[in-house]
Amino acid sequence: MKKAVLLLMLGVTAVSTSACSTLRGAAIGGAGGAGVAAVTGGSVEKGAAVGGAGGAVVGTIVDN
Repeated sequence: MKKAVLLLMLGVTAVSTSACSTLRGAAIGGAGGAGVAAVTGGSVEKGAAVGGAGGAVVGTIVDN
């Protein structure tokens, strides 16, 4: 499970580097949130949602 999450995080990061800052932030935040939730035994879906929302906000701020 941890290996799959790590591969997912790497893939999302690679794909998101060509996107705008908001999308990049959301993708990285979502992958990070899902990864942390998977490692700590929490809900992966909730972790991805919270991480994605937070990453989108940070990406929007950085983009402006």
